[in-house]
Amino acid sequence: MTEFEPGTVTVVIPCRDEAASVGLVITSLPPGFTALVVDNGSTDGTAEVARRAGAEVIVEPRPGYGSAVHAGVLAARTELVCTLDGDGSLDPRELAPLVDAVRAGADLAVGRRRPASPGVWPWHARVGSALVAARLRGRYGLPVHDIGPMRAARRDALLGLGVADRRSGYPVELLARAGAAGWRVIERPVHYGPRTGGRSKVSGSLRGTVLATGDFLRAAR
Repeated sequence: MTEFEPGTVTVVIPCRDEAASVGLVITSLPPGFTALVVDNGSTDGTAEVARRAGAEVIVEPRPGYGSAVHAGVLAARTELVCTLDGDGSLDPRELAPLVDAVRAGADLAVGRRRPASPGVWPWHARVGSALVAARLRGRYGLPVHDIGPMRAARRDALLGLGVADRRSGYPVELLARAGAAGWRVIERPVHYGPRTGGRSKVSGSLRGTVLATGDFLRAAR
């Protein structure tokens, strides 16, 4: 694995009420990676926990995953940026191979979730992600099998795609625009474990999954 100089990679961590988990996520980042937490309407002290763990924190008042990620990418000051959820379900150390892939020539490197146990990823969330990934493979020829929250890219190129979705469809529109632009997209398996705090706004309920999948499918057109 490549060694990273401090301040060369920014990890954007969109958060809403992740105080129970975000501190460990931040302190588990690979050496040289800088945490940038985007507080998206938390009421549980997420921002304070993140600052104590060493992260820079900004506030994005407009609700939505896409709003938070976009605000974080805009605020980043490094050439390379990553995104990672703050719920503790993903191993932050697995960002390093994704960044290595971008440095080796990929335009976008994304994580394909491999659940630690069957109950970690509810069936409805898994089916929704698989349906959208199949559409992206068929329409754009992208080698993706999951719509996961762990990814790495070059900041300016990412902003240049012009992703407009500010809700949960952001990661799908990102992939669709990358495919349309002819980007080299690489998918790598990443460990997917139980959340260490809170409840998922998407996969935590059938209703949340249905609403998010609707956003996903619209973004994949």
